[in-house]
Amino acid sequence: MTAFRFDARRRDALRLLTAGAAAAACPALRAQEAFPSRPIRVVVPFAAGGAIDVAVRAMTDRVAQEVRQPVVVEAKPGAATILGAEAVASAAPDGYTVLVTTSSTTINNAGAYKKLPYDPARSFAPVTQVSMGSVMFAGPANAPYADLQGFVRWAKAQGRPISYGSWGKGSSAHLFGELLRMRHGLPMQHVPYKGDVAALTDLRGGVIDSTFCSPVSARPLVRANAVKALGMTGPRRSGGLPELPTFGEQGLEGFELAGYVAVYVPAGTPAPVIRKLNQAFVAAIRTPEVSQRLIDQGQDPVAGTPEELAAVYERDAPQWLALMKAAGVEPE
Repeated sequence: MTAFRFDARRRDALRLLTAGAAAAACPALRAQEAFPSRPIRVVVPFAAGGAIDVAVRAMTDRVAQEVRQPVVVEAKPGAATILGAEAVASAAPDGYTVLVTTSSTTINNAGAYKKLPYDPARSFAPVTQVSMGSVMFAGPANAPYADLQGFVRWAKAQGRPISYGSWGKGSSAHLFGELLRMRHGLPMQHVPYKGDVAALTDLRGGVIDSTFCSPVSARPLVRANAVKALGMTGPRRSGGLPELPTFGEQGLEGFELAGYVAVYVPAGTPAPVIRKLNQAFVAAIRTPEVSQRLIDQGQDPVAGTPEELAAVYERDAPQWLALMKAAGVEPE
């Protein structure tokens, strides 16, 4: 009888412990199931009104409908996206702080800076790729060539350095110019600008021979015959200028790499929360209105799973970083 009473007491104690553990776990589980229960902050590390910011605001309007909570976009530009990225990396991993940025945050910055306030490979959990962005190569409107092969022949015949503009050291535009020099033997000379609009202005004024630029910035000038579009980087033609062939289509290999826009949350965010955010952002990206807005901003819509975004990073990061090293980009 004594043994029975001991076993019964122990069994009751175990039941109480089990019930207590379950009760302790329930709030966390309920919080994930109820996510989101308050507004979500989306940090964009670019200036308000810019191409990325405009596209993100169109997307988050739809995300807000999907999650039935307000989604507040906060433009936090500065220091090559570092300020905005740091704000998200140090935020609570609960899904209420989201980063929408370009691949420069997680790839280019890793090769351009010795010290970063975040770990490009470990501080963020992927949610989804938003889009892929191609870069246009342009020459002056009165250039004596009509395509990339003509530019190559012209450049080799000049007997002098051929200047090209970019939006900064270590940018994709800078690296594509280095590819022309290293792989195709062209005497390219880099001229960095603060933005591609300034480079296009100098191209029109005869200050530089050529420039890489966003198709969004160049499209009005191309339509007005003020500059000559020569080719598009990336694995496929841009939806913003579908008539312009890629470098690969014109016989210049090695320009298939493309930058991209993606959504991230702080590392450690619970998987169920990431899954809900993924569903909301993917649904938004796939709407005709958001897809068209992305195309208008020079981005080709993608959308996908967190695993697919992680695979893109694993595939592209080593190639970009190797190219930066070959181009002589020294971390600062």
